[in-house]
Amino acid sequence: MNGASREALASARERLDALTDNTSVDAAKLAGELAAVTALLDREVSLRRVITDPAQSGEAKAELVGRLLSGQVGGETLDLVSGMARSRWSQSRDLVDALEELAATADLTAAQQGNALDNVEDELFRFGRIVASSTELRAALTDHAATSSAKSELLRSLLGGKVNAVTERLIVRLVTHPRGRSLEGGLESLSTLAAARRDRMVATVISAVPLSDVQKQRLGAVLAKLYGREMHLNLDVDPEVLGGIVVRVGDEVIDGSIAERLSEASRRMAG
Repeated sequence: MNGASREALASARERLDALTDNTSVDAAKLAGELAAVTALLDREVSLRRVITDPAQSGEAKAELVGRLLSGQVGGETLDLVSGMARSRWSQSRDLVDALEELAATADLTAAQQGNALDNVEDELFRFGRIVASSTELRAALTDHAATSSAKSELLRSLLGGKVNAVTERLIVRLVTHPRGRSLEGGLESLSTLAAARRDRMVATVISAVPLSDVQKQRLGAVLAKLYGREMHLNLDVDPEVLGGIVVRVGDEVIDGSIAERLSEASRRMAG
């Protein structure tokens, strides 16, 4: 997002944080209602265009939201969506993207309040690795011919009772309403949102053998000092790196593996 939409999203994030800081607010319920509004506006293109029409006053758009949602969602959700309707959006789709992000953030906040955010982060990462290793599963979850209910049933058979309820909700929503995103990209976005709950960055670490607790602590401390922020480590093992580690933070890759050093030596000899 850029321009007006970026400012509108920043304001909406602040309002969501203020709401969920109140322990009397049910963050999981808020997440579900925001997800329902997201689905509504994603489906009803003309409606979201009216709600984001810059020619209409903010109050008029907020009143429209009130008429549509009153009695359908709780007061906190209604206030939050009405505030977003008052804001200016560069594109009508940006409003839906913002609502989707807020729904995921509210669910992650529920996990944080239940001291389960670390587990949710790890489960999202592990699910991504499972999908990456199974072409059959990925095909089933991204099959355009399959119904949302069939995909939900498949996911619940795989995840039900095995992961945190927040993890399951996030993955089910992503798979059944991808909104043009790849499954891998959606999972990465969720991991980034999860890390942001503690103002942390995510580092994906690949090593030839599992790291010890001491090694993980040292690596986390080094990366936190390097990037100036607390770092959450997603750990994976791949014998093909041969030794050392490969660290990816966003688009930046720090490759300290023997395989990479051998490859570099070969390139120099060839050159």
